[in-house]
Amino acid sequence: MKIIKRLPGLPVERALGVLSGRWKAVILFVLLDGPQRTRELEARIAGISQKVLLEQLRALEEHGMVSRQSSAGHRQGIEYLLTPLGESLRPILESLLEWGAHHAKELDQADRLLPCDAVVRDRTT
Repeated sequence: MKIIKRLPGLPVERALGVLSGRWKAVILFVLLDGPQRTRELEARIAGISQKVLLEQLRALEEHGMVSRQSSAGHRQGIEYLLTPLGESLRPILESLLEWGAHHAKELDQADRLLPCDAVVRDRTT
């Protein structure tokens, strides 16, 4: 059964279903920088295995958030990029980042927050 058929009917639950999982939001956040190859995504996201990365990319592709294209670089391969639907998440992801920091502060747990660069490395290209 396709993932898309298992999404809940309520819009808020559907949105959370698309974003749920340990790595999906992180992958989308990294792809906000532009198209990237699988190896580049692996190098940028600390702690993600290639197997899990590919599973999450496939799920995001099925949800219409990510697409694959042949890379235009000097070596042939596949790049992943946000679709217009995926790009529409930019303000939402930025708001979630801010809200997560606000939530931690309100619960007096700001010291437990990790900086983004603890998980997401800077793009080298």
